[in-house]
Amino acid sequence: MSSLDKAIQTQINNIQKKTGMSLDELSAFIKKSGLSKHGEIRDMLKEKLGLGHGDANALVHVVFESDGTRAAEGKSMDAVLDEIYSGPKAGFRPIHEKLMKEIQKFGEFEVVPKKGYVSLRRKKQFAMLGPKTNTRFQVGINAKEFKKNVRLLEQPKGGMCNFVVNVSDAKEVDAELIAWLKSAFEEAG
Repeated sequence: MSSLDKAIQTQINNIQKKTGMSLDELSAFIKKSGLSKHGEIRDMLKEKLGLGHGDANALVHVVFESDGTRAAEGKSMDAVLDEIYSGPKAGFRPIHEKLMKEIQKFGEFEVVPKKGYVSLRRKKQFAMLGPKTNTRFQVGINAKEFKKNVRLLEQPKGGMCNFVVNVSDAKEVDAELIAWLKSAFEEAG
């Protein structure tokens, strides 16, 4: 079992404890809701069961086996990156490459390909890299706290990342962004 599988299993175990429901019961609860869209189900779980965004999101993925890891399963890293950075998103590949070149200098970490982005992990996820839309590349950063900065967008609690930085050009991969990523890398270790 990979460290990611262990992390998801721990998260599901904690959700079961929090809700007092088994995974089978949670699955039945979701299916009984009649909802079919991921976002609607996630929001319903947040409202009805009091789950945080990340827990509700993970639970929907587990129940429907729709997580990005399964979508990338069996593909090489190059194949996944070719899919992520295709069509209108192809111009974002130089940003990704420059970020990875800098992040690899920090030390060892795991690159977990997802359907539309890559997750970077040590003991826990410290960053997410990928196009958010056809016109916006996003760097998600998990860190406890940073000084306020116009580039650093704080995210709601319980999300996949605590902070997001939008990047439109490889020139924006500067010392400031790399310092934020290094801090997150160190916290995740």
